[in-house]
Amino acid sequence: MNFKRSLIAAAAVLLTSASTVVLTSCATDGKQTASAEAPSARGELVSMRRLTAAQYERSVADIFGKDIDLTGRFETEVRVEGLNTVGAANASISAGGLEQYYAMAASIGEQALAPKARDKTMPCKPASAKAPDDACATAFLTKYGRLAFRRPLTAEELSSRVALARRVAEQRSDFYSGLQEALTSVLASPNFLFRVERALPGKHRGDRPLDAYARASRLSFMFWNSTPDDELLTAAESGALMTKAGLQAQVDRLAASPRIADGVADFFDDAMMLDMFASQSKDPLTFPKYSGALAAAAREQTLKTIVDLLVTKNGDYRDIFTSNDTFLTRELAMVYKVPFGVGRGWAPYTFAESEGRSGVLTQISFLSLFSHPARSSPTKRGVALNEVFLCQTTPSPPGDVDFSLINEPNPLLKTLRSKLTAHATEPSCAGCHTLVDPPGLALEGFDSLGERRSYDNGELIDVTSEWQGKKFSGAVGLGRLLHDDARAPQCITKKLYASAAGRVIHEDDPALKDLTAQFTRGGYRIPAFLKVLAADDRLYKVPAARPAEQQPAAPTKVAARNGASS
Repeated sequence: MNFKRSLIAAAAVLLTSASTVVLTSCATDGKQTASAEAPSARGELVSMRRLTAAQYERSVADIFGKDIDLTGRFETEVRVEGLNTVGAANASISAGGLEQYYAMAASIGEQALAPKARDKTMPCKPASAKAPDDACATAFLTKYGRLAFRRPLTAEELSSRVALARRVAEQRSDFYSGLQEALTSVLASPNFLFRVERALPGKHRGDRPLDAYARASRLSFMFWNSTPDDELLTAAESGALMTKAGLQAQVDRLAASPRIADGVADFFDDAMMLDMFASQSKDPLTFPKYSGALAAAAREQTLKTIVDLLVTKNGDYRDIFTSNDTFLTRELAMVYKVPFGVGRGWAPYTFAESEGRSGVLTQISFLSLFSHPARSSPTKRGVALNEVFLCQTTPSPPGDVDFSLINEPNPLLKTLRSKLTAHATEPSCAGCHTLVDPPGLALEGFDSLGERRSYDNGELIDVTSEWQGKKFSGAVGLGRLLHDDARAPQCITKKLYASAAGRVIHEDDPALKDLTAQFTRGGYRIPAFLKVLAADDRLYKVPAARPAEQQPAAPTKVAARNGASS
């Protein structure tokens, strides 16, 4: 069994038994031993969440520097209740996936210990670059192991890796080669790849309070979507984070950092399912302007817009549905068909009222993601709007539903609206389409790429609609309707809470109503709400599982059904 296969075996033990067994020693002759972490003064393992790709990338950048180049493939993420950060609790790592993580770990170790990087990464200098130095290896692994595991290494974890560094250094007559192998074992460990949360030591009935290190991780990933920094870990080690004053001091510090923009951007990237751009395609004959570069720019545009409104300007969350302030590049301006100044970089832009756009729902990201490759889809857009922004689940369509009325040419039904209206008369289809089609039809003034249009198959498009008992017209009317819909603030509150806690939040959760009320009283400001949530003791407790939670939750339907025909 070689080193990589040892790691795979150790990860399998951890994942299948939820034990505390981790790889603690790897010999260069292929043998390895595993040992339980010292249980003294350590509480029960209550939660494990695999790092999302964004969390992995930010953690590596924060630990080793932004110049580290990551090459490799991340495991497929699991979206539950609309969020990868919730699905992470159900996400495992396959043998092939761990091979990829190992390769990335080895590459990171090589870059971090390259000659030109050592002045920045090394906390000490070995007595000889050609021989082992246990003292220097201990200093290095203590520093980076603590940051990677989000807690100090146990004595066994540290001593086994120092021993590994020594053996490799002796065999290769290279101190840094040995240190690189030891660092690789840290970064390929389940303790780095997963957020391993423990309760406080002792017996607990009902909710189990998290220990200081789990608290530190919840704070840092909520505000910055990255690993805790040195100051936050120090607050956990000293016990300050377990006090009300100590917790509030760290909440204030993290919230005041400009890095909160990263956390907010990553949250909305997840909540709006913008990672789906990786698998999106468009018919090149129908939409020759579409490209991977355009998709990346559209994704970035939406995130820049949201961060500017909610963080930089500290605006009302509901304004994401109505504000026309955004940022464009020349390539995006060509799709939006608006004038753009000199240069090819990003520039602020405000859509005119005559453009008929309204907030993020009329940006390329939303309009193109929830459409078909060659045509728009009011149903997809309506389902996405309900699930992403209102937390309203749409029932799955019947297995034998007939989409021929929508997909096949019909001289009597030229527009998509007329086809959907006829299709929705079928009893098995009417219920769902009544819920999702009205808001989607209001967005029919934009094609599958997000370009504005007035005609569908030669017929003038009708963007009037009626939804939730209210009549409105087009994207502007829809944006105002969503802005004033009380379900929108409750939904974003629920998703922020779920993302931070890493679990499904039920409608009857006693904290949800209270947190929504505080969000409302605070003027719907996201940064202020994050501080409220971070200071709430309920965030740092793991409740006893409900019967329904003993099995993995189902993936979000809009993502699973994004290939549906209607």
